Formats: sequence, structure tokens, C-alpha cells
Amino acid sequence: MLGLFDYLYFKNGYYTGKMDKNMIKEKLMKIENRSAKIGIVGLGYVGLPLAIEFINAGFFVYGFDIDDSKVELLKKSETYIKHISDEMLRKINNTGRFSPTTDFSLSGECDAVLICVPTPLTHHREPDMSYIISTAEELAPNLRKGQLYTLESTTYPGTTAEVLQPMLEEISGLTAGKDFYLAYSPEREDPNNKDFSTSTIPKVVGADDNNSLRFAQALYDTVICKTIPVSSAATAEATKLLENIFRSVNIAMVNELKIIFTKMNIDIWEVINAAKTKPFGYMPFYPGPGLGGHCIPIDPFYLTWKAREYDIATRFIELAGEINKQMPNYVVQKTMETMNEKKIVMNGSRILLVGLAYKKNVDDLRESPTFKLWELFEEKGAVVDYYDPYCREVPKLREYEHFTGKKSVVLDEIISEYDAAVISTAHDSVDHIQITKLAKCVIDTRNALDSSSVDNVVKA
Repeated sequence: MLGLFDYLYFKNGYYTGKMDKNMIKEKLMKIENRSAKIGIVGLGYVGLPLAIEFINAGFFVYGFDIDDSKVELLKKSETYIKHISDEMLRKINNTGRFSPTTDFSLSGECDAVLICVPTPLTHHREPDMSYIISTAEELAPNLRKGQLYTLESTTYPGTTAEVLQPMLEEISGLTAGKDFYLAYSPEREDPNNKDFSTSTIPKVVGADDNNSLRFAQALYDTVICKTIPVSSAATAEATKLLENIFRSVNIAMVNELKIIFTKMNIDIWEVINAAKTKPFGYMPFYPGPGLGGHCIPIDPFYLTWKAREYDIATRFIELAGEINKQMPNYVVQKTMETMNEKKIVMNGSRILLVGLAYKKNVDDLRESPTFKLWELFEEKGAVVDYYDPYCREVPKLREYEHFTGKKSVVLDEIISEYDAAVISTAHDSVDHIQITKLAKCVIDTRNALDSSSVDNVVKA
């Protein structure tokens, strides 16, 4: 019977790689006996949960981040992510197998380095590779033979081979597939999802040589319920984009249908609830005030940008993006119309935005459409407050820096009425009925309230 090493080193009876057999055997044995040291770069919503899984599986983990404040909080077992508790951090710190640090030279001590850094868009809606590039520049001088490097950041097909690999090779003087391993495995994190966690979500792994693929798969198999190997890094990169483009296009469709059905006096939410009773051939998607989160508003445009290299127009992707991008404007227009019916002028009015996070029950503000709503309302002369029990104060963000430091109101302390309240994120813990008593009108973008039983609620 083949052992782990034999299975990974041989495939269909023949040798699969160019690396030294003893070096490969040593690395795979270290994975088996948990003596391999893991480095995770980027301790955010992707990297920190992944670090916790590896620590719980018995590995020693270096957590690398450029943010000193994050590192210090982690050392004190103080969380900055809502669904990761202080108790969870105390537990991993008590193992003695977690070392958060800003010292990237320690990556040289790692057997595997997993890169989980942001990949936003530029203002021209082109891929921003600066985080990957700066990370490679920090790591490459410490790269040594036999290490595995895996990129997890969502990006366009070809990034691993065309951006990361050349930088690592040029700076280190080593060759991928010969001296070190290189793979791509897209994150599939869904913050605060009660049904799935990092370890219970199957994970795609791709690489451009067999040894890198098998080594990466062996590593992830220790913490993930199931790994799905694919033929190349580019295939794995494309898989992640397909997943998010699928969602973006379908959300755009229901957003457009919402506008159409509203004109017909048909409730889109009732339509969706009826349609999803069909047990085959249909999957429910829900409208909202725009797209948020670190994936869906951004990732499809990575493929749009790359497709231009092949003279191909991504019409579905761009149309979906156009529709979703316009949804905040639709909500603002709907709010103005509702206020006009009550003879309330937008200029000088007081508006309460209910929910700042990009989705319910999380504190994740990345790409939240509520910021765009806030900006549009202020442009029209409104005085805007927000309420979000998970986001007490707006931190510094890559965009909308002018909102930094703004604080959530406290509902129990509100005395005067708002002219309008806009429910942009419907946290379960928020008393939305109470909201209807604080405002002359309520614009519900998330179907948080039954408008048939509350007079001042309008869906948008």
C-alpha cells in the first residue's frame, strides 16, 4: 500500500517531478507529523480563520501582517473581527503555536507560506496588484529551497504564473517547480456563515507542476474537508471568478426585475419566495441597495480586464456591473419620491441609514453600498446619520476616507424624528419595528419589514 509520500511522488507508476526525492519526502513527512511551520500573510477575514484552522490541526503558524495594531491585538487575544471571539484567540495563543508578527524575514523559517492579501480595483476599474507585488518583494529575499508558496487572493487567470512567480524567482534566484513549490488556491470565506466554516468548505487547488499541486493538496487536506485539484493555477483562478460572476449576474437580474415589478405594483420578494418553491431549475437570489463585500463587486472586472488582452468583450459581466452599480441611485430616487409624497424636501432633511456592513450579522464594511448611499444623500443636501450595532465607528477604509471616525447613533438615545430611515443592511439583532417609530417614512431595501402591516414603509 502506498504511503502519503509514495502517492504524491509517483502517479500512475512514474516519477512526477524534478525536485530532489529526499527533499520532497522530508516536506511531506513534516506535514504528516505536524512539524511543518506555516506562514499566513494577511490576517484579515480570510487569513485569520485559516490560521486558526492550521493551529487547531497541530501546526505552528506565523501570522504576517503590515498592520502593527492587528498584530498587537492578536498578541493580547483581542479580536477585530466580530465572528472571531476573544476566547477563540485566547485558545490558539495558549497552544504556543501562534506567532503574529510584522517581521517578514521569519517567512524563511516556514515550510509553507499562504498569501491572503487584498486585490481591489483601481479607480479605473483595473486590477490593483500592489498588495501581491509588495508582499512578494517582502517574502522573496527569504525564500528557500523546498518551500511551498500558495496564493489565495482572488485575481485574474495568469496572476500566479505571470506576476507572482517571476518576482519570486528573480529576487530569490530560485526556480518554481525545481527549487520551490508554487500553487494557487482561492479562498472561499463567507464571514459568519452558520452553516459553513473555513474547514467545511471544499477547496480548489491548482498548480503548474505535479509536485506543487500534490504538496499543496497534502497541506490543505490536513484542515479542509475536501480538496479539489485542477490542472493549473490559471484554472483555479478562473474557478473563483466563475463563482462570483455567477452571483453578480444573477443579483443584477433580480435587481432589474425589482425595478420592473415595482412599476407593475408587484412585490419582487413575494415573487422570489414563490419561485423558490420549485425543487429544480431555480436558485433564489435577492435584490438590494447595491453590491458589497470583497468579492462580487470586484472580481468579475478582473476577468473583464484580462479578456481585453484577447480582444473579447465581457458583455454579461459589464451589463451586470452597470445594473448593480446603479442600485444606490435607484434607492435614493425612491427615497426622494416617498419624501415628496409626504411634502418633505430632501435638502436639509435628516436621514438615518440602518446598517453599514455589506451584509447582515457581520462587521465587514468592505465595498458596502451603504457608503455610496451616504455620499449620494449628502450630495443632495441631507444630514445623514447611521446606526449599526456591529460597526460603532467607521475605521479608515481604502475608499470613502472622509467618513473615517463617524460614529453610529444609539437608538435608545434618539429623541427627535428622522425624515426618512433607509434599511440598507438588515441585521437580525436590530429592532426594525422600532425604526419605523423614529422616522416619518422607512425605505426598506432588504425586505426586513412587512410593508402591508406598517403604514410608513416603502420597499425599494
